[in-house]
Amino acid sequence: MKITWSPLAVDQVRDIAAYIALDKSAVAIQWAEKIFNSVELLSEHPESGRVVSEINRKEIREIVQGNYRVIYKIKQKEILVLVVKSYRQQLKENEIKKE
Repeated sequence: MKITWSPLAVDQVRDIAAYIALDKSAVAIQWAEKIFNSVELLSEHPESGRVVSEINRKEIREIVQGNYRVIYKIKQKEILVLVVKSYRQQLKENEIKKE
């Protein structure tokens, strides 16, 4: 399956990595690589993530990497990465585009 990143998700990864880099730049690079590698695995196993409990829609799922959630939507021939946020933050319905 094709993987597409929303502009918001890309910005969030960049911002989180920049914040981590304030203390340790090597750790920030490793963190970003883990995020991208985890998402790449979804192309073969799109349903490997769990359903996001706040939304409770079968097509909206998440994978957890460290302290962060990568929330994505499974479409017919595509996985759309929607947001990347701290596991402490609850996802709100308005953060997920209706398509």
